[in-house]
Amino acid sequence: MLKEIYLNYLFEKHILVCDRDVAEQNSFEVLFTLANMFNIRIDKGAKYAQRWMINYASEQLGQNVPEPFYKGFPQSVRELTSDQLLFDQLFQYVRTYGMGDFSEAGQSLFEENFDRIAFKEEADIKVFSIVTEDEAYAKLVGLTDELLMSTRPLSDSQYELVKDLICSDSYEIKDIASKNTCIRLLVDLRDLRFAKFLYLSDVIKVVDEINYAEYGNKQLNKLNLKNVDRKFLTKLINALFDESRCDIRNCYERKKIWNGLLHHIHYKAVSDEAKSFVDAMRSDKNESVFSEFERSMNQKSIKNAVDTLKRSKGASSILRNLNYIISRCDNDEDIDYVLKSISTDNTIVLLQVLMQYAHYKGTGARAFKFTKHNKLKVHVETDEEKAARRSVISADVIDKITDKIREDLKLCLKGRLGKVYIDPDMVNYALPLQENTSQGGFGTLTRGSKIRIGETKKLRVFTYWEKVNDIDLSVFGIDEYGNRREFSWRTMANNQSKAITYSGDQTSGYNGGSEYFDIDMDEFRKLYPDTRYMILCDNVFSGSPFSKCFCKAGYMTRDINDSGQVYEPKTVKTAFMINCDSTFAYLFGVDLKTNELIWLNTTRDSSTIVAGDTEMDFLLDYFDVTDTLNVYSFFEMMADEVVSDINEAQVIVTDKPVKTDSDALIIREFDTEKMIAYLNN
Repeated sequence: MLKEIYLNYLFEKHILVCDRDVAEQNSFEVLFTLANMFNIRIDKGAKYAQRWMINYASEQLGQNVPEPFYKGFPQSVRELTSDQLLFDQLFQYVRTYGMGDFSEAGQSLFEENFDRIAFKEEADIKVFSIVTEDEAYAKLVGLTDELLMSTRPLSDSQYELVKDLICSDSYEIKDIASKNTCIRLLVDLRDLRFAKFLYLSDVIKVVDEINYAEYGNKQLNKLNLKNVDRKFLTKLINALFDESRCDIRNCYERKKIWNGLLHHIHYKAVSDEAKSFVDAMRSDKNESVFSEFERSMNQKSIKNAVDTLKRSKGASSILRNLNYIISRCDNDEDIDYVLKSISTDNTIVLLQVLMQYAHYKGTGARAFKFTKHNKLKVHVETDEEKAARRSVISADVIDKITDKIREDLKLCLKGRLGKVYIDPDMVNYALPLQENTSQGGFGTLTRGSKIRIGETKKLRVFTYWEKVNDIDLSVFGIDEYGNRREFSWRTMANNQSKAITYSGDQTSGYNGGSEYFDIDMDEFRKLYPDTRYMILCDNVFSGSPFSKCFCKAGYMTRDINDSGQVYEPKTVKTAFMINCDSTFAYLFGVDLKTNELIWLNTTRDSSTIVAGDTEMDFLLDYFDVTDTLNVYSFFEMMADEVVSDINEAQVIVTDKPVKTDSDALIIREFDTEKMIAYLNN
């Protein structure tokens, strides 16, 4: 049997793996049970269905999920008065946080016994295939190859798959395009073979990773490494000199940090080149590319500055600094020169810059989003920073930039594929440009992807957990002006309604707790007409990070007049693990105007234990990323021809079951690895 990490990753791709190539006699009963309990239909490999797959699917989609505080949720919640709801809440807080009694999950003092009717709802079918272990391993190798082609950092679940497969003797590393991925592998495995994918200037990033991963220290100017780490870094530096991976000019950019590091590890040069490097880092001069670039910028010599970057670091470096360069241009001639210099075949950078300018704020306060150690950091511009800002670009120039980037994208992508069939609904899915802060699990999609919520359906968002007492699920409504309305444990005693119903605040769920929100879009719009968007998030009120407990989150689409249990696996659209080293995660957004759920699935670098204490407006940038570029438009640009007949296609891009006799490559909405391969081709 394959390792659990492999089975889990393949389950996300709608693949089950049989542990032997022999059909069981009771395969029909297994198929029936999978369909009846989870709405899983096996379209390929049905003869390999095995009994253990039932329990496994239950673990992934949830079967014995803990009951919420109000067992009769949502109906029984609405029957209680606000005073009863508030008393229930206060009583449980006194019992748990006041008296320290976390022995069992709390329940209502007022809720009547509740009998549920049989489950009657129709639910979407989940199409799966069953493969042999050999086929599964070949699939895993292909997925890992595609992930290692990515120049972007990987999510934790992607990285764990790559690391585990690399540790096996049978996997051969062809390339590692992302320095972030390579450095994580180098630090975790302490294998100097990974040095061949790095340069000397990357050593500072290695130190940063060791400093954080081993010591929880985020400050490079305060190193206190152990001898084993000092020796490892010395060997790494010497290995890079031996491999002629020495880019000394780039090392000048972190000259001060290099000085501190060389002193801290007591580095002694073992070659003439190493001695020259040490002397250069300890000298007063600075010969970095960016020093030369800044001198030209300060002298108002835009052309020289651009030429310096392009000559030494390539056109992608100009794109990464485009906002700064363009905002200092005094005339159209300089702007045109800059735009002529940015042509590149780096698809990722082109797409990132295109997205950046799609959300460009020339006058309003900007929110700067960046990731560090696979967690999102956010800085919202202060009034002082806004007043001192010089990087302001006119709308006309923005249009010129985006037109140029789109033109370069088309030239870069055209002709990569032959005849392509693209389902029209693929316009709703975003491209995987920066997914390293995402959690993995069944049904996960790329950040910014949209799911249409049916008119006769309501949204049931859930979270359930073990090994920690108190996790909170919260909803925040935002209007067009950024004003916020909170729906959480702090406010729901007075806000329960048909529009939004909360299952109650579970404060003692160490052995199993759960919380839910039911949202009826139509009723919500009537009750809160000024609210346009919703943000749903999860936080650990107990204060420990998600990585120290077991927590899953996701959503179901249920009928307005729902039947059955609170948690019905048939209706689960996604169930993903939250195991980040943080206390805070954004789950989903909802656009009430378009009736769409928007994927966020983002880990926030935060120790916040109360959801209402963080910024959220910046998340609205993800609500319209598919308007700028999406999976449909991306594959359209790569196609020689977009065909309407699926049987003519060499590549099929769809989120629906496919019936065709052709050998076409099929790309689903969850096939992020294939998209990554095309993005980095």
